[in-house]
Formats: sequence, structure tokens, C-alpha cells
Amino acid sequence: MNQDTVSQDSVNQDSADQDTAEQTICSRPPLDSERGHILVVDDYPMNRLKLVRLLQQQGHSVAQAGDGEQALTMLRAEPFDVVLLDLLMPGVDGMQVLHEMKRDSALRDIPIIIISAVDEIEKAAVCIETGAEDYLQKPFNPVFLHARLSASLQRKKLRDLEKMYLQQEVMMRQNEKLATLGKLSAGVAHELNNPAAAAQRGAAHLMTSFARFQEIHLRLSELRLTQEQAAVLLELDHRALESAKKPTYIDALTRSDREVEWEEWLADQAIPDPWLAAPTLALLGYSRDELAALLAGFTPPQLTTVMEWLECSYTIYGLTEEIGHGTARISEIVRALKAYSYLDQAPRQMVNLHEGLDNTLIILRSKLQPGVMVQRDYAVDLPLIDAYGNELNQVWTNLIDNSIDAMGGKGEIHLRTRREGEWVVVEVEDNGPGIPAAIQANIFDPFYTTKPPGQGTGMGLNISHNIIVQRHKGRIDLHSKPGQTRFEVRLPFHPPTTP
Repeated sequence: MNQDTVSQDSVNQDSADQDTAEQTICSRPPLDSERGHILVVDDYPMNRLKLVRLLQQQGHSVAQAGDGEQALTMLRAEPFDVVLLDLLMPGVDGMQVLHEMKRDSALRDIPIIIISAVDEIEKAAVCIETGAEDYLQKPFNPVFLHARLSASLQRKKLRDLEKMYLQQEVMMRQNEKLATLGKLSAGVAHELNNPAAAAQRGAAHLMTSFARFQEIHLRLSELRLTQEQAAVLLELDHRALESAKKPTYIDALTRSDREVEWEEWLADQAIPDPWLAAPTLALLGYSRDELAALLAGFTPPQLTTVMEWLECSYTIYGLTEEIGHGTARISEIVRALKAYSYLDQAPRQMVNLHEGLDNTLIILRSKLQPGVMVQRDYAVDLPLIDAYGNELNQVWTNLIDNSIDAMGGKGEIHLRTRREGEWVVVEVEDNGPGIPAAIQANIFDPFYTTKPPGQGTGMGLNISHNIIVQRHKGRIDLHSKPGQTRFEVRLPFHPPTTP
């Protein structure tokens, strides 16, 4: 047997082996995870046809492009799972297509398998360093084609699942933020409505009282009071102003008794409608002898007008204070809400944790029923920390809101802060019924909630855990027993940079 015969037999055997391998791959039904939409890019038609036939036999759907420019146009027009990319092509070559795909955020995650000849291996290696997934050497071996394509498809599907998971996590965070925002909005609206309504009522009453005061003042000016009498009016006015600024608390029974006594005294002085001025005198703190001595220099007609003037002055001062308190309360809520949400501020900055906790309490004040007491034990040396302030406030909201719900309207919440080495520690503790030991391990799981249906999303603690652990590289731990539940949050002063 001569050398030519041996060589020809070897070629025939290689061809037979390749056909056998191709038939073996084609005879097995492809799995769903092994199928994909493939783009073959090659300027040589026979290469494209060979690849298209092999890929179709393996269960893939295939599209073809004869040059790099056509390939980029097709990639931007429809989604592909893998690109088989020839290196040497006229015009836009394979390397240019690779660079263009990696610059495009919509295309950079599509796996690219470089088609290379034996003398192009070094260029294929450069392509892999640039971002290509793998390479396929000419002539095409169906076994290698199947293996490398399957591996690329698996990696593509894993990346797609990871992106989908991240998108779902972002959506769940956003939904939880919206749910929290909905609850807070209702509470803030209630908190704003009360002082706003009080200020509105006070302003309307003030207008009426001021018109009456003007009429009384005109009558008072017609009495031609002496300097001594004018000095008495100034003293009465000063007492009315101070009493309106700092009203003295008097229980209802004592106040009623005092009003009756003053009503009798005014009646003895022949003052008409004594019940009008009696409540004012009961709040000014005068004794009857003291007031009698002060007003001794007034005639009965003058005294009647003076009592009307005093009652109206005190009413105006009281209404002014009421309006001031109402608008100050509105400003406090708006200021706290702005600080709570970190509006017009960088998302990450040096954060004062005490301010965040206090602003959260202001926002949640409508839920803090009279039976819920909040105790604050803040460390005086607690430093500012580098953090995402609005996200930490979401954590404090979740923890405090859960404590309020757990206590059913009656109990105590303790907020504590301290410094431990390079960490700051925040504790939120309540004396509610506690969390059963059997479920404590699941408390940070997504969609897990101990609240009745419709009252909890099951995402609050999971998102709080992610904010503390993932975003701030800290820790959040639960310690609970009957009568005590404590969440302990540990945060570093300067957490590593997170995406």
C-alpha cells in the first residue's frame, strides 16, 4: 500500500467519523435550553450554508449576514442569543463588529463565538480578550460547534436570568417603597390636616374678633381714660398676652369652679353678660381682691367696656398663638418630610442617624397612638456615617412601623444608638408579644409576613436587610422573646463602594 493510498484512506475515515458524529448529534432531540436564535456572519457563502445546515439540524433558528455592516443592522433589528462571527471580511470586519457590539449596551451581553482559520488563532485570542465568548476553528467540527454553542447559550440564559432577577428585585423594592409611601402619605396628610384646619378656623375667628375689637376700641377711646387708667389697661394687656403665650393648665373641674366665681363677681359689679368675660378671667390668674384693687379707679360704665376689651384682647392673642402653633407644626412636618426623603441632596452623604430616627418619628406620629410611648437613648458621641440616608430612613420606618403594629396601640418603643469600634449600632426595641422562635429564621425572607392578609407585603424586612447588608455592608439581627423584640442594626462608618 503506497503513501497516497494511506492518505486517501485517512481522509475518508475522518470524513466518515465527522458524518457519524454529526448524525449522533442530530439524532438526539435538542433540549429547550440548547436551542437558540443564532446569527451567522461570514462573507463566504459556502461557510454560511454549512453552518446554517449544522445549526438547523441541532434545533436552532438561524439568520445569515454576509458582512459586518449587515450583521450590525440585523442585531439592532431583532434579538439573537449567539453570534458566530468571522474575522476576515471586507468592509466592516469581525473585530470592528465585536468592538461595536461591546460599545452598545443593548448588544454587549450577546455571546460572540469567533470563526477563525488556523492562521488566525492569535487574532481570535485578541477577540476573546476584548470580550468574545469563544472561538470556532475552520473547518467546522459539529461536536465542537455543538459543545461551544451549548455552553454559550447556557451562559447567556444564566445572564438573562440574573438580569431578570435584578429587575424583579428593583421592582419589588420600588413596590415596597410605593406601599410605604402610601402609608406615610396617609399619615402625613392626617398630620398636616389637623394643624391646617386649626389655623384656618383660627384665621376665620380672628377676623371676626378683630372687627369686634375695633368697635370696642372706639368705644374705649370715647371714655377719655386718665393716664392711671391707661396704665391699668397696659398691665391687663400684658397679662393677657403672656397668658396666651404660656397658658396655665387647669383641670376641667377647677376651671369650671373659677368661671362660676368670676361670673358671680362680674354680676356683683353690674357687668352685663358676665358669662362672656368669666372664662378669660379664670385663665389670667388674678385673684378677686387683686383684680378689684386694679380696677377700683374705673366707673361702672367704664368697667363694662374694659371687661369687653380684655375678653376680646385675650381671644385675639389666643387665636394668634393657635395659628402660629398650627403653621409651625405644618413647617415642622414639611421640614421633616424633606429631610426624611433627602430631597435636593446627594443620595449618598454623611448622615446624622439621630436626625433620621427623629424625622421618621415625626412622619409616623399619626400612628403613635396615646398608648405608645417612645424612649430615646442616643449616644452623644455618635459620629456621622457615609450612607444612603433616604434608604436608611426606609429601614427605620419599617422597623418602627412593625413595632407599633406589634403592640396593638399600647406599649413602649426604645430607640438606642451607640458606637462600637468602627461601627455604629442602632437598636429598635418594643415590648410587644415577641416573634415565635420557630419563625425567626424566616423573618427576613421575601414575601414572609406575620401580619394578617392585606396588612403587609412581606417585603419590608427583606428590603431592610438588603439595604443594610448589601448597600451598606452592615448587619441586621433579630433578638426576640415574649415581651421583647429587638432589631440590632450595625453600620460601618465608611462602607465599601457599592454599585
